[in-house]
Amino acid sequence: MDVADIPGVPEWLPEHLRGEGIESLYPPQAEAVEAGVTEGENLVASVPTASGKTLVATLAMLSAVERVGDGGRTGEEPPRGKALYIVPLRALASEKREEFEQFEAYGLDVGVSTGNYESEGGWLASKDIVVATSEKVDSLVRNDAPWLDELTCVVADEVHLVDDSERGPTLEVTLAKLRRLNPDLQTVALSATIGNAEGLAEWLDAALVDSDWRPIELRKGVHYGQAVHLEDGSQSELPVRGSEKPTAAIVRDTLADDGSTLVFVNSRRNAEAEARRLASTVESHLTPEERDRLAAVADEIRDVSDTETSDDLADAVEQGAAFHHAGCASDHRSLVEDAFRDRLVKVVSATPTLAAGVNTPSRRVVVRDWRRYDGTAGGMQPLSVLEVHQMMGRAGRPGRDPYGEALLVASSHDELDELFERYVWADPEPVESTLAAEPALRTHILATVASGFANSRAGLLEFLEQTLYAVQTPERGRLERVTDDVTEYLVANDFLERDGDDGLTATSLGHTVSRLYLDPMSAAEIIDGLRDAEDPSALGLYHLVARTPDMYELYLRSGEDEEYTMLAYEREEAFLGAMPSEFDPAFEDWLAALKTARLLEDWASEVDEGEITDRYGVGPGDVRGKVETAQWLLGAAESLAGELGLGVAPAIREARVRAEHGVREELTDLASVRGVGRKRARRLYEGGIADRADLRDADKSVVLGALRGRRKTAETVLENAGHRNPSMEGVDADAAARPDDDGADAGEGGGADGDSEGEDQSSLGDF
Repeated sequence: MDVADIPGVPEWLPEHLRGEGIESLYPPQAEAVEAGVTEGENLVASVPTASGKTLVATLAMLSAVERVGDGGRTGEEPPRGKALYIVPLRALASEKREEFEQFEAYGLDVGVSTGNYESEGGWLASKDIVVATSEKVDSLVRNDAPWLDELTCVVADEVHLVDDSERGPTLEVTLAKLRRLNPDLQTVALSATIGNAEGLAEWLDAALVDSDWRPIELRKGVHYGQAVHLEDGSQSELPVRGSEKPTAAIVRDTLADDGSTLVFVNSRRNAEAEARRLASTVESHLTPEERDRLAAVADEIRDVSDTETSDDLADAVEQGAAFHHAGCASDHRSLVEDAFRDRLVKVVSATPTLAAGVNTPSRRVVVRDWRRYDGTAGGMQPLSVLEVHQMMGRAGRPGRDPYGEALLVASSHDELDELFERYVWADPEPVESTLAAEPALRTHILATVASGFANSRAGLLEFLEQTLYAVQTPERGRLERVTDDVTEYLVANDFLERDGDDGLTATSLGHTVSRLYLDPMSAAEIIDGLRDAEDPSALGLYHLVARTPDMYELYLRSGEDEEYTMLAYEREEAFLGAMPSEFDPAFEDWLAALKTARLLEDWASEVDEGEITDRYGVGPGDVRGKVETAQWLLGAAESLAGELGLGVAPAIREARVRAEHGVREELTDLASVRGVGRKRARRLYEGGIADRADLRDADKSVVLGALRGRRKTAETVLENAGHRNPSMEGVDADAAARPDDDGADAGEGGGADGDSEGEDQSSLGDF
């Protein structure tokens, strides 16, 4: 289909697409248009990675905005529709925003929102296209964002993740609520190829485009011995030399054809080790110009944080290799992704985090590890076919690669046969709802009642009939039983109250818990801990939020149970609520929460990030993730304390702000100045500047000295503090104010020279 023949889209779009090199649609895109995606029809598109799903979504959204909506505009401009694009990950939200911002040249306004679950996002009301995570959209529904009524189109990206036990129920319930709010809402769901796409289409009352078409060929197979064995039965020689590992041989072969490689492994440690090994394979293939550019990227990586992870990643990147996993800071991952897309980094070893939709295609994909440790099963378990196919789908970039090739690695002839049967020739599993699990229903039943979607048991069950779970499970018995159990729990904890035989209403406390986006069990734990608290310590508060279901606590390594048992008795007076007996099965989880709390206490006591990552065996991404979650939970605890009239809100606020900025109590005001952060705050304090007011009136020579003579940084900090004349022209640094140590301001917003205009990295509020 020629782009000029697409109905319902803005007049400017065909010419814009031609400017992007798109003259005609791919077959799945044309099928979507023929199914009515630009004319308001619901659609499920189940097609392989790199086959143009995003353009299908774009066509749907632009045509929906073009159609007359119910409002949202003022003045003489006619009303327009409004589109919402839901993604599973924050990193994807940023990526999609950058893609859609090109349309602002044609008068559209694009917004992205991923954090602050207590906000109703009023600023998004004027946006034509909103990009948000499913959790953020769920929170907007709970906070009654009025502009949701104006939606004409919702796109759910990676909709197959409804079977994810953590994210799936939220996406499923959110889509059901949006469809109830807007009966005429167009729903477009994008998915990788799955085994039951027709079931998703039935749930969403949608047409189905189910295709295995790709713009370039994807060759799937297995490397075994000295050859690549492909699914069509062909073989090609790919020798492994001497002590060389098969993965290194594949990378070397790919480099000889000027291609890049993604290697998927099953753990962070393996990702880092593989990157170190493969760096030696890549380095000799780099040009002098590439070495210079990689050195610059490595410098940026080192500036993200003062940690071993930063140094190890930078060392690998200098040699053209990298690793990518959730323990890396978000800036680490972004820098690696950008350098890999530019084909500057030639190989990335990654955990499956990189297969979840982020745009990082390569010539070859190697699935080195097809088993992963599963704690619930107590050992190594095979990956799903869908997950392996998601990884394989990263192979081949249209316009850059003549083909894509995805290989598993076998160590025996029997394993070669098994991998073909298990993955290469297999169809992906059906996607199944995980909504009926009690933890998922706990939060969504409360939110459904609190936000007015149901006011009785019958109403709850009627609403749940609109979910994928109900479509897939005609037998109502299990859902009714779990719903009744969860409702009883919510009533017992004063979040819901019964009204007659069947009626249900949310209490004031229940409304607050729903608005705060808390798991009700987390709220109950926090409330129980705060009720008898008089002057809670920071450690006690950190431990309280660390033992809630909403905090993914650190696990205890071998031998640490004794260390933290001793710490528990030493600091027993600090804890909120009774400590369980050492013989109680819950004691180990309680100690794991203590380990998490101790990490937060170290961060808030200005312990160096590198020391924290070493002490707790985590990456900088883990530290920042824990800090962000603690900020959110402590903010919720502060609100709950206010709701219940408890006098501990000031202590909670102080603990929250200390965690946010990673500083001791005396630095909280100073560190809150944009561009200061934890290390610069300490240097300024030691120079005699105690708070924002002091900084606003400070001697500029002292500020310049404390900030290591960095004029641009000093000017920015003074401007943000409200100094009447922040210019550093003609100012000499006070040598007495210069700190003794001369390390870099890693993680404080500075680039290699410390004068970046970027956002302060030490504020960990939104990653």
